[in-house]
Amino acid sequence: MNPFIRTLWIGATLFAASLAQANDAAWSQPRQPFRIYGNSWYVGTQGLSAILITSPQGHVLIDGTLEGNAAQIEANIRALGFRLRDIKLILNSHAHSDHAGAIAKLAHDSGATVAASTAGAKELRSGGHDPDDPQYGMAPRYPAVTPVEVVADGAAVQVGSIAITAHYTPGHTPGSTSWTWRSCEKERCLALAYVDSLTALGRDGFRYSDDPARVAAFRQSFATVAGLPCDILITPHPDASGFMQKIAARDREHSPVPLIDTGACRAYAAAAQPRFEARLAKERQDALGAGK
Repeated sequence: MNPFIRTLWIGATLFAASLAQANDAAWSQPRQPFRIYGNSWYVGTQGLSAILITSPQGHVLIDGTLEGNAAQIEANIRALGFRLRDIKLILNSHAHSDHAGAIAKLAHDSGATVAASTAGAKELRSGGHDPDDPQYGMAPRYPAVTPVEVVADGAAVQVGSIAITAHYTPGHTPGSTSWTWRSCEKERCLALAYVDSLTALGRDGFRYSDDPARVAAFRQSFATVAGLPCDILITPHPDASGFMQKIAARDREHSPVPLIDTGACRAYAAAAQPRFEARLAKERQDALGAGK
């Protein structure tokens, strides 16, 4: 196995195990905001990503982290010298409390429009109360977000000079969405990919294998992620892609090189798909053992 893929496999396994804990301490641990590349900034906590993309005409925020982190996210944005009222659009990776919990508050305080995938918008409007979610009844609720606009798969949303493309990557939730855009420093422009979780998690008794269409959609998500324009990979949980380690290396070397990896999205998908197939095999084995 490729060493980088092996590292992602181990990191994702540890990350999935951490989700068994109700609330990882790092999810609310303050983190000084920083520039990722060009007009893209990290304004989240140590363990949960929130990404601010800026332009003179207005800004875009992707994800809001936990409900209780809203003040931290707002303080991080101000610390960078940006105004909340200049955020015109808030997007979401998937509508669980650790990524969407603060969106209602952030939208209220900024006046921004909220947008998501078709299924993601449905879940945001319900505050995470969606029976179609594999973690329904297990994932915590959060303040409902209304209104929420829908972004079609493959469509680009624009704020000023910022253009962000939605890529539906269902599996972790039905509405899971990855987002891509370009950021530039001087004459060098790079493709940034904010790729949603590819981890199959469900409540007790939930089986992906009971729904062939859901299985097919999840498998398509691996192919979608592998084919994304992706010079810099960012994930909603930074630990899932070793993002903070790459940032630390970037800062040590005073160069963006450690952050840039054109194969990162392919490796991320390649590490995740065998875990999904292993889950399907176990589900079938358990069903046979139960005589179903």
